[in-house]
Amino acid sequence: MASSTPRDASPTVAVVAGATRGAGRGIALELAAAGMVVYATGRSVRGRPSSMQRPETLEETAELAAAEGGTVFPVRVDHTDADAVSRLARRVREEQGRLDVLVNDIWGGDPLTQWGRRFWEHQLGDGVEMQRLGVTTHLVTSWHLVPLMVDRGRGLIVEVTDGVSDDYRGNLYYDLVKASVIRLARAQAADLAATGVTCVALTPGFLRSEAMLDHFGVTESTWRDAIARDPHFAASETPRYIGRAVAALAGDAEVSRWHGRVLSTWELAAEYSFTDVDGSRPDWGRHHGDEAGGAEHPR
Repeated sequence: MASSTPRDASPTVAVVAGATRGAGRGIALELAAAGMVVYATGRSVRGRPSSMQRPETLEETAELAAAEGGTVFPVRVDHTDADAVSRLARRVREEQGRLDVLVNDIWGGDPLTQWGRRFWEHQLGDGVEMQRLGVTTHLVTSWHLVPLMVDRGRGLIVEVTDGVSDDYRGNLYYDLVKASVIRLARAQAADLAATGVTCVALTPGFLRSEAMLDHFGVTESTWRDAIARDPHFAASETPRYIGRAVAALAGDAEVSRWHGRVLSTWELAAEYSFTDVDGSRPDWGRHHGDEAGGAEHPR
Protein backbone atom coordinates (compact mmCIF):
# COMPACT_ATOMS: atom_id res chain seq x y z
CA MET A 1 0.00 0.00 0.00
CA ALA A 2 2.03 2.94 -1.22
CA SER A 3 1.40 6.52 -0.21
CA SER A 4 0.04 7.09 -3.70
CA THR A 5 -1.01 4.88 -6.61
CA PRO A 6 -1.55 5.42 -10.33
CA ARG A 7 -5.31 5.26 -9.86
CA ASP A 8 -5.35 7.61 -6.88
CA ALA A 9 -2.69 10.28 -6.44
CA SER A 10 -3.93 11.50 -3.05
CA PRO A 11 -1.70 10.77 -0.03
CA THR A 12 -2.26 7.78 2.18
CA VAL A 13 -4.32 8.59 5.27
CA ALA A 14 -3.56 6.93 8.60
CA VAL A 15 -5.03 6.98 12.08
CA VAL A 16 -2.63 6.01 14.86
CA ALA A 17 -4.71 5.50 17.97
CA GLY A 18 -2.52 5.89 21.03
CA ALA A 19 0.23 8.08 19.52
CA THR A 20 1.17 10.26 22.48
CA ARG A 21 4.31 8.33 23.32
CA GLY A 22 6.11 5.01 22.91
CA ALA A 23 5.36 2.75 19.98
CA GLY A 24 2.38 4.84 18.87
CA ARG A 25 4.47 7.99 18.61
CA GLY A 26 7.19 6.14 16.73
CA ILE A 27 4.63 4.77 14.29
CA ALA A 28 3.00 8.17 13.74
CA LEU A 29 6.38 9.78 13.04
CA GLU A 30 7.48 7.13 10.58
CA LEU A 31 4.18 7.15 8.70
CA ALA A 32 4.38 10.94 8.46
CA ALA A 33 7.99 10.67 7.28
CA ALA A 34 6.76 8.31 4.55
CA GLY A 35 4.48 11.08 3.27
CA MET A 36 1.22 10.00 4.84
CA VAL A 37 -1.37 12.25 6.43
CA VAL A 38 -1.58 11.03 10.01
CA TYR A 39 -4.22 11.57 12.66
CA ALA A 40 -2.53 10.94 16.01
CA THR A 41 -4.90 10.33 18.90
CA GLY A 42 -4.63 9.94 22.64
CA ARG A 43 -5.69 11.54 25.89
CA SER A 44 -2.65 13.64 26.85
CA VAL A 45 -2.56 17.20 25.56
CA ARG A 46 -0.86 20.27 26.98
CA GLY A 47 -2.49 21.30 30.22
CA ARG A 48 -4.59 18.14 30.30
CA PRO A 49 -2.58 14.99 30.96
CA SER A 50 -4.17 11.56 31.10
CA SER A 51 -4.24 9.31 34.14
CA MET A 52 -0.81 8.09 33.03
CA GLN A 53 0.59 11.38 34.40
CA ARG A 54 3.38 11.36 31.81
CA PRO A 55 4.85 14.57 30.35
CA GLU A 56 4.50 13.60 26.67
CA THR A 57 1.67 15.20 24.68
CA LEU A 58 0.03 14.77 21.30
CA GLU A 59 1.16 18.26 20.34
CA GLU A 60 4.77 17.15 20.79
CA THR A 61 4.17 14.21 18.46
CA ALA A 62 2.85 16.61 15.82
CA GLU A 63 5.77 19.02 16.33
CA LEU A 64 8.33 16.24 15.99
CA ALA A 65 6.71 15.19 12.72
CA ALA A 66 6.59 18.76 11.42
CA ALA A 67 10.30 19.19 12.18
CA GLU A 68 10.91 16.32 9.75
CA GLY A 69 8.53 17.69 7.14
CA GLY A 70 5.64 15.39 8.00
CA THR A 71 1.95 16.01 8.62
CA VAL A 72 0.38 14.85 11.88
CA PHE A 73 -2.94 16.12 13.18
CA PRO A 74 -3.13 15.73 16.98
CA VAL A 75 -6.66 14.82 18.08
CA ARG A 76 -7.56 14.32 21.72
CA VAL A 77 -9.70 11.18 21.87
CA ASP A 78 -10.63 8.99 24.82
CA HIS A 79 -11.07 5.68 23.02
CA THR A 80 -13.25 4.30 25.83
CA ASP A 81 -15.83 6.88 24.68
CA ALA A 82 -17.63 5.51 21.62
CA ASP A 83 -19.09 8.93 20.79
CA ALA A 84 -15.62 10.47 20.73
CA VAL A 85 -14.35 7.75 18.40
CA SER A 86 -17.42 8.24 16.21
CA ARG A 87 -16.57 11.93 15.91
CA LEU A 88 -13.02 11.00 14.94
CA ALA A 89 -14.29 8.70 12.18
CA ARG A 90 -16.63 11.39 10.91
CA ARG A 91 -13.82 13.96 10.87
CA VAL A 92 -11.51 11.67 8.89
CA ARG A 93 -14.27 10.92 6.40
CA GLU A 94 -15.20 14.60 5.98
CA GLU A 95 -11.63 15.92 5.76
CA GLN A 96 -9.98 13.12 3.77
CA GLY A 97 -12.76 11.03 2.30
CA ARG A 98 -10.79 7.89 2.99
CA LEU A 99 -8.77 5.86 5.47
CA ASP A 100 -5.91 3.62 4.41
CA VAL A 101 -4.14 2.62 7.63
CA LEU A 102 -5.48 2.11 11.16
CA VAL A 103 -3.06 1.40 14.00
CA ASN A 104 -4.58 0.34 17.31
CA ASP A 105 -1.91 1.05 19.92
CA ILE A 106 -4.17 2.20 22.75
CA TRP A 107 -3.05 1.04 26.18
CA GLY A 108 -2.64 3.22 29.29
CA GLY A 109 -2.64 0.31 31.74
CA ASP A 110 0.92 0.56 33.06
CA PRO A 111 -0.01 2.41 36.29
CA LEU A 112 -2.59 -0.28 37.01
CA THR A 113 -0.33 -3.30 36.49
CA GLN A 114 0.94 -4.78 39.75
CA TRP A 115 3.90 -6.95 38.78
CA GLY A 116 4.91 -9.75 41.12
CA ARG A 117 1.39 -10.40 42.39
CA ARG A 118 -0.72 -13.44 41.70
CA PHE A 119 -4.10 -12.61 40.17
CA TRP A 120 -6.07 -12.94 43.41
CA GLU A 121 -3.58 -10.63 45.15
CA HIS A 122 -3.89 -7.99 42.42
CA GLN A 123 -6.45 -5.21 42.75
CA LEU A 124 -9.42 -6.62 40.86
CA GLY A 125 -10.74 -3.23 39.81
CA ASP A 126 -7.37 -2.31 38.31
CA GLY A 127 -7.20 -5.61 36.43
CA VAL A 128 -10.67 -5.17 34.98
CA GLU A 129 -9.91 -1.56 34.02
CA MET A 130 -6.84 -2.79 32.12
CA GLN A 131 -9.16 -4.83 29.89
CA ARG A 132 -11.29 -1.76 29.21
CA LEU A 133 -8.26 0.39 28.40
CA GLY A 134 -6.32 -2.13 26.34
CA VAL A 135 -8.97 -4.29 24.66
CA THR A 136 -12.35 -2.55 24.60
CA THR A 137 -10.73 0.58 23.17
CA HIS A 138 -9.32 -1.39 20.23
CA LEU A 139 -12.69 -2.94 19.51
CA VAL A 140 -14.53 0.40 19.69
CA THR A 141 -11.96 2.05 17.43
CA SER A 142 -12.08 -0.67 14.79
CA TRP A 143 -15.90 -0.72 14.85
CA HIS A 144 -16.05 2.97 13.96
CA LEU A 145 -13.08 3.29 11.59
CA VAL A 146 -12.75 0.01 9.69
CA PRO A 147 -15.90 0.68 7.61
CA LEU A 148 -14.03 3.59 5.97
CA MET A 149 -11.61 1.02 4.55
CA VAL A 150 -14.17 -1.66 3.76
CA ASP A 151 -16.13 0.91 1.73
CA ARG A 152 -13.06 1.41 -0.50
CA GLY A 153 -12.09 -2.25 -0.66
CA ARG A 154 -8.57 -1.78 0.68
CA GLY A 155 -6.67 -0.86 3.80
CA LEU A 156 -4.38 -2.05 6.58
CA ILE A 157 -5.14 -2.58 10.27
CA VAL A 158 -2.28 -3.08 12.72
CA GLU A 159 -3.03 -4.26 16.25
CA VAL A 160 -0.02 -3.51 18.46
CA THR A 161 0.57 -6.15 21.12
CA ASP A 162 3.42 -7.42 23.31
CA GLY A 163 4.85 -10.80 22.33
CA VAL A 164 4.25 -13.32 19.57
CA SER A 165 3.87 -16.50 21.62
CA ASP A 166 1.33 -17.96 24.05
CA ASP A 167 3.85 -17.83 26.90
CA TYR A 168 2.62 -16.18 30.10
CA ARG A 169 3.63 -12.52 30.31
CA GLY A 170 4.02 -12.42 34.10
CA ASN A 171 0.73 -10.78 35.13
CA LEU A 172 -2.65 -12.34 34.41
CA TYR A 173 -4.42 -9.08 33.61
CA TYR A 174 -1.60 -7.76 31.42
CA ASP A 175 -1.30 -11.13 29.71
CA LEU A 176 -5.04 -11.21 29.03
CA VAL A 177 -4.91 -7.77 27.39
CA LYS A 178 -2.02 -8.56 25.07
CA ALA A 179 -3.30 -12.02 24.15
CA SER A 180 -6.74 -10.55 23.49
CA VAL A 181 -5.26 -7.97 21.12
CA ILE A 182 -3.76 -10.80 19.09
CA ARG A 183 -7.14 -12.52 19.06
CA LEU A 184 -8.75 -9.26 17.93
CA ALA A 185 -6.38 -9.15 14.97
CA ARG A 186 -7.08 -12.74 13.99
CA ALA A 187 -10.84 -12.39 14.41
CA GLN A 188 -10.98 -9.15 12.45
CA ALA A 189 -8.93 -10.82 9.74
CA ALA A 190 -11.49 -13.61 9.52
CA ASP A 191 -14.39 -11.17 9.18
CA LEU A 192 -12.44 -9.07 6.67
CA ALA A 193 -11.75 -11.95 4.29
CA ALA A 194 -12.48 -10.95 0.70
CA THR A 195 -12.92 -7.25 1.60
CA GLY A 196 -9.46 -6.17 0.46
CA VAL A 197 -8.57 -5.01 3.99
CA THR A 198 -5.57 -6.64 5.69
CA CYS A 199 -5.33 -7.05 9.46
CA VAL A 200 -2.25 -8.12 11.45
CA ALA A 201 -0.93 -8.06 15.00
CA LEU A 202 2.53 -6.61 15.54
CA THR A 203 4.90 -6.63 18.52
CA PRO A 204 8.07 -4.68 19.22
CA GLY A 205 10.94 -6.26 21.06
CA PHE A 206 12.44 -4.61 24.13
CA LEU A 207 11.03 -1.15 23.49
CA ARG A 208 13.18 1.81 24.49
CA SER A 209 10.18 4.01 25.23
CA GLU A 210 10.21 7.24 27.18
CA ALA A 211 8.89 5.39 30.24
CA MET A 212 11.54 2.69 29.95
CA LEU A 213 14.32 5.27 29.67
CA ASP A 214 12.95 6.96 32.79
CA HIS A 215 12.76 3.60 34.55
CA PHE A 216 16.49 3.11 34.03
CA GLY A 217 17.35 6.77 34.65
CA VAL A 218 18.90 7.26 31.20
CA THR A 219 18.16 9.18 28.02
CA GLU A 220 18.17 8.09 24.41
CA SER A 221 21.73 9.40 24.09
CA THR A 222 22.93 7.55 27.21
CA TRP A 223 20.74 4.44 27.03
CA ARG A 224 23.68 2.05 26.90
CA ASP A 225 24.50 2.98 30.49
CA ALA A 226 21.48 0.90 31.53
CA ILE A 227 22.92 -2.32 30.10
CA ALA A 228 24.88 -2.83 33.33
CA ARG A 229 21.55 -3.06 35.17
CA ASP A 230 19.83 -5.22 32.56
CA PRO A 231 22.02 -6.93 29.94
CA HIS A 232 18.92 -7.57 27.79
CA PHE A 233 18.68 -3.82 27.24
CA ALA A 234 21.55 -4.18 24.77
CA ALA A 235 19.01 -5.69 22.34
CA SER A 236 16.44 -2.92 22.85
CA GLU A 237 14.95 -0.86 20.03
CA THR A 238 13.59 2.65 19.64
CA PRO A 239 9.90 3.32 18.98
CA ARG A 240 10.87 4.37 15.45
CA TYR A 241 11.77 0.73 14.69
CA ILE A 242 8.20 -0.48 14.99
CA GLY A 243 7.21 2.67 13.10
CA ARG A 244 9.38 1.58 10.21
CA ALA A 245 7.83 -1.87 10.39
CA VAL A 246 4.34 -0.39 9.98
CA ALA A 247 5.52 1.92 7.20
CA ALA A 248 7.02 -1.08 5.38
CA LEU A 249 3.73 -2.98 5.65
CA ALA A 250 1.77 0.05 4.47
CA GLY A 251 4.03 0.41 1.46
CA ASP A 252 3.84 -3.24 0.43
CA ALA A 253 1.52 -3.79 -2.54
CA GLU A 254 1.30 -7.44 -1.49
CA VAL A 255 0.63 -6.79 2.20
CA SER A 256 -2.34 -9.18 2.10
CA ARG A 257 0.13 -12.08 2.32
CA TRP A 258 0.44 -11.21 6.02
CA HIS A 259 -3.33 -11.24 6.64
CA GLY A 260 -4.20 -12.67 10.06
CA ARG A 261 -0.55 -13.10 11.07
CA VAL A 262 1.18 -12.18 14.32
CA LEU A 263 4.32 -10.29 13.29
CA SER A 264 7.38 -8.82 15.00
CA THR A 265 9.70 -5.93 14.32
CA TRP A 266 12.68 -8.24 13.98
CA GLU A 267 10.91 -10.46 11.47
CA LEU A 268 9.81 -7.51 9.34
CA ALA A 269 13.22 -5.82 9.53
CA ALA A 270 14.73 -8.92 7.94
CA GLU A 271 11.94 -9.10 5.35
CA TYR A 272 11.95 -5.43 4.34
CA SER A 273 15.62 -4.58 5.11
CA PHE A 274 15.01 -1.56 7.32
CA THR A 275 17.08 -0.54 10.35
CA ASP A 276 16.60 1.36 13.56
CA VAL A 277 17.52 5.04 13.67
CA ASP A 278 21.16 4.30 14.52
CA GLY A 279 21.56 1.93 11.58
CA SER A 280 21.42 -1.20 13.74
CA ARG A 281 18.94 -4.04 13.28
CA PRO A 282 17.82 -5.20 16.74
CA ASP A 283 16.64 -8.81 16.77
CA TRP A 284 14.83 -9.53 20.01
CA GLY A 285 13.75 -12.91 18.69
CA ARG A 286 17.34 -14.05 18.19
CA HIS A 287 18.42 -12.50 21.48
CA HIS A 288 15.64 -13.95 23.60
CA GLY A 289 14.44 -16.90 21.51
CA ASP A 290 12.32 -17.06 18.37
CA GLU A 291 9.09 -17.18 20.39
CA ALA A 292 10.13 -14.14 22.41
CA GLY A 293 7.65 -11.80 23.89
CA GLY A 294 8.19 -8.08 23.89
CA ALA A 295 9.62 -6.30 26.91
CA GLU A 296 8.22 -2.80 26.72
CA HIS A 297 7.25 -2.28 30.34
CA PRO A 298 9.23 -2.20 33.62
CA ARG A 299 8.76 -5.47 35.44
